[in-house]
Amino acid sequence: METKKILLIEDNPEMRENTAEILELANYEVVTARNGKEGVLLAGQSEPDLIICDIMMPELDGYGVLHMLGKDEKTSNIPFVFLTAKAEKDDYRKGMTMGADDYLTKPYDDVELLNAVEIRLKKSERLKRHFDRSADGLDQFIKEAKSFDLIAKLAEDKKIKTLRKKETIYTEGSYPSNVFFLQSGKVKAYKSNDNGKEYITDLYKEGDFFGYLDLLQGEAYQETAISLEKSEVAMIPKDDFFNLLQGNREVASKFIKMLSNEIKDREERLLQLAYNSVRKRVAQALVMLVQRYQDDRSKPFSMSITREDIASMVGTATETVIRTLSDFKDKKLVDMKGSLITVLEYEKLVRMRN
Repeated sequence: METKKILLIEDNPEMRENTAEILELANYEVVTARNGKEGVLLAGQSEPDLIICDIMMPELDGYGVLHMLGKDEKTSNIPFVFLTAKAEKDDYRKGMTMGADDYLTKPYDDVELLNAVEIRLKKSERLKRHFDRSADGLDQFIKEAKSFDLIAKLAEDKKIKTLRKKETIYTEGSYPSNVFFLQSGKVKAYKSNDNGKEYITDLYKEGDFFGYLDLLQGEAYQETAISLEKSEVAMIPKDDFFNLLQGNREVASKFIKMLSNEIKDREERLLQLAYNSVRKRVAQALVMLVQRYQDDRSKPFSMSITREDIASMVGTATETVIRTLSDFKDKKLVDMKGSLITVLEYEKLVRMRN
């Protein structure tokens, strides 16, 4: 079993030595720091599994240490336990609001210290596991996060809505009240200009979260979301969503990484829309469909999608898309039967897009 490393930041020499000795006797590797500044430096260098930090220290106190570590991606997710001689509620609230994971009030005995360390390390280990982007993955994620007593209501309040094809989930200009998780089916998000012309901003598949960016910004939805086929979505109330993000740094980091997949893709698509030819943009739209909805790129991919929707992805007229797709069909890059489009040569379309 791998030895866990603990960084202990404590300015009192006797307290630092005694605490380090208890941890070492329990087979933890202990790195010690005499003050907050030294602790921040050692956290980046030693990459501990857990940090135990006194609050009341000269120069840089425990709150300052937590703030500095939270700004560095390398250290922001390390579980953090405060040591304090005070048991005042204001101290507790301030530390937890800033992202501390636990509190130990001095004086503490060996058992209290070791129990707090063991529990925090176990919880951290569970949250570091990979969670599948699927309905089971969501349930597993909720179950693990729920064990932290942070989002007990989240699983209970998770409402499942069944959508018909072309049913609206939310509309541009309305205000968010939920985050959505796509249990099954396909969903498109699009913006409309003053003339009612659509531009598809994103496509979602089973296992995707959506509708969160505007919620985070506190603004009305900047786009409309509609099901492309019969679908099921889980609706997570915004209060539970914010409790999740604010309650624990590890949980927040895990959730934000799951939620942020689409941002880079969207930026790249906007650049391509601005600079690429229509032919390249149609190829990119087909590549995007394959990437979103099929894991095995070596096999032909088929999907029923209207030419209007492809035109909305490409940002051009439907007639232009029809002509381009016909050309692709002649070159045996795709096949078409009604609304069903089959991508036959994915790699060639990728090269064409590039």
